[in-house]
Amino acid sequence: MMAQKVIRIGTRDSELALWQARTVEKKLNDLGYKTEIVAVKSAGDIILNKPLYELGITGIFTKTLDIAMINGQVDIAVHSMKDVPTALPEGIVQAAVLERANEKDLLIYKTNLDFLSQEGTIASGSLRRQAQWLHKYPNHKVVDLRGNVNLRMQKLNDSDWNGALFAAAGLERIGLKPKKYEVLDWMIPAPAQGAMVVLAMANDEFCWQAVSELNDLETDICTYIERQFLRTLEGGCTAPIGAIAKFTEDTIEFKGALFSIDGTQKMEVEKVVPIELWKKIGFELAKEILSNGGEELMTNIKESLKKDE
Repeated sequence: MMAQKVIRIGTRDSELALWQARTVEKKLNDLGYKTEIVAVKSAGDIILNKPLYELGITGIFTKTLDIAMINGQVDIAVHSMKDVPTALPEGIVQAAVLERANEKDLLIYKTNLDFLSQEGTIASGSLRRQAQWLHKYPNHKVVDLRGNVNLRMQKLNDSDWNGALFAAAGLERIGLKPKKYEVLDWMIPAPAQGAMVVLAMANDEFCWQAVSELNDLETDICTYIERQFLRTLEGGCTAPIGAIAKFTEDTIEFKGALFSIDGTQKMEVEKVVPIELWKKIGFELAKEILSNGGEELMTNIKESLKKDE
């Protein structure tokens, strides 16, 4: 009888979130599970007039679905993993990380790239993208850009900005990547960028076991390292942090960085380690940054974000 349980998949109601939920639904259906999708609006989608860091970003997009799961309205929740806080609410577990898509950031530009060598205005709601852009182009201005992918693209089209910064994966998933874009190979992505995660209730063995069949081990390990680096550095506050871990044959290549909000300061670590040491890499490299001036920089970031509130 248990196999007949319908797994209710919780998701935000944006086009991208629904695409992600349907992808998980198809994978579960292919394994013989019955599913239904339940779309929920999150505060992060509703409050568009405040920068993300003022909303206390940690969990702004995931909180509504966490509550829906805890209240029993949905059984599992599908998220872009980079939106998920590194500390999950009590009773909620990570059931699967799906194989990672493109982890890169893109510059979507309006007319041409001449502005790169002059003054320009670039839009992004991400402190990480803003800081890295200013680090490379200190004479540019960055402006805040909020909303789901479709809304942000519309705002760019309606604006006089030179361009805006997006995650490649989101645009590619819903076929929204325009002709005029530049891949930002130099920009370090957000921890877990391009990966989707499925959360379940710890006490719901049927659902988390079903979902665990979708887990991609390589992506799971790499995102674990990146998120451990993030958690160790920021301790629950939001900061301009990038991290990427990649498998080679028998090693893991890791690159991570912490930036000041204005992009003037950059602290970067890069390391290749044997695969068997994966459990501690993120922690150890974050500690390295913290002991080399990162702690002071994090204090300054926290103080300047408080002033903006």
